[in-house]
Amino acid sequence: MTAARLNLVVLRVADIDRAVAFYRLLGLAFTKHAHGTGPQHYASEVSGFVFELYAATPEQPVSSSTRIGFTVSNVDEAVAALTAVAGARLIAAAKNSEWGRRAVVADPDGHRVELVAGG
Repeated sequence: MTAARLNLVVLRVADIDRAVAFYRLLGLAFTKHAHGTGPQHYASEVSGFVFELYAATPEQPVSSSTRIGFTVSNVDEAVAALTAVAGARLIAAAKNSEWGRRAVVADPDGHRVELVAGG
């Protein structure tokens, strides 16, 4: 059996437009989707990986304990852009680590977003 490969992450958010604006700062391009009679949501697909944002509902509340990570070209610039968004906050300042330059920011819904420098 071959190892599984992650191909989808879905976050539930309180304000979908605010979340799309936040994640667009990382260079993600979103399109609006609806599958069949399902709710409208936003999706970004890069290299076969899909990142989706759905509005929270009473039945499916904000998924705030989720932690995700992105490789970015410049961690310090990404931190500055993301923490300028209302409701976002810095969790761990940018510093060099065994994984390279790294920082953690919480998005406006509390999802922790790990940023690591990469090429």
